[in-house]
Amino acid sequence: MPHPPAPSAPIARLRALRSVELLTPALTEAAGFYEEVWGLQTVETERGARWLRGTGEEHHALQLTRSDRTGLGRLSFAVGTPAEVDEAARRLQARGIVPDAGPGPLGQVGGGYGLRFSDHEGRQIELSAETWAVPPRGQEEAVPVGVTHTVLNTTDIDASVGFYREVLGLRVSDWSEHQMAFLRCNADHHCVAFNQADWASLNHVAYEMPSVDHFMRGLGRLRHHGIVPQWGPGRHGPGNNTFSYFTDPAGLVCEYTSEVAQVEEDRWIAKVWRRTPELSDLWGTAGPPSALIRRHMAGTADGSPVVPPAAARPSRSAGQEVAA
Repeated sequence: MPHPPAPSAPIARLRALRSVELLTPALTEAAGFYEEVWGLQTVETERGARWLRGTGEEHHALQLTRSDRTGLGRLSFAVGTPAEVDEAARRLQARGIVPDAGPGPLGQVGGGYGLRFSDHEGRQIELSAETWAVPPRGQEEAVPVGVTHTVLNTTDIDASVGFYREVLGLRVSDWSEHQMAFLRCNADHHCVAFNQADWASLNHVAYEMPSVDHFMRGLGRLRHHGIVPQWGPGRHGPGNNTFSYFTDPAGLVCEYTSEVAQVEEDRWIAKVWRRTPELSDLWGTAGPPSALIRRHMAGTADGSPVVPPAAARPSRSAGQEVAA
């Protein structure tokens, strides 16, 4: 007879960050931006929601859902098999965490067998297997492959790192002093990063470009649409990835990135990086992040729209740091 899983064991082996759901009051405008400007492709449309894919193998990389709030709706991670989903449910129960849905067929656009639960700060996490296959899409154009990481603002970085390590099995790749922590689930340097802040919110979502050439041509396409980076282009120290940050029509921050560092598990040693301009941008091309992009990265405690600095009242967000 099998023994019950030890509560200390991670619930599953996560293979990749599959997709993100964003909540937005500007659904029509956001869908237009991410398809016509950003480079994703709409694969499904329902009343109140849109699903968009990149050039990668995932059915969708982004779900946009109409909401009065602005921010993160859900993070979806890939696992290998339905049996792993069932085991994850048992391990969650052993930890006293009751799934919000599943395990079972998800009955959603993109299909899949999975479960959902909430983390320690109320974010919804989805684990899924056997999602729908999609036809190949060429990678010649300067458009994203899919989502590669998300940065989350947290009120307790140690508790957040602890939860995602112990429950989800992520590994710490690097720290940026005690302000940011970068965690991985596969060879990519990070799929999730946490930023110490005054409230829990979405900092930004990053989309992978296949190469630096695709990255720069993507910036050129955005410039053709009259959109210039709010921070970037540059190359970060932690992760070694290129970066260029923008905001979507609802004020959520999106990033083009490429060439993220690849981790060889048996050889990688985590480092603590100093928070200095020359390490935030190894190229020295981006300059300091503006007050506006800082404010959008901080978000708001209640998911209300971000007020531009010139019109804003003094707030606690001044203590929140920009994500590297």
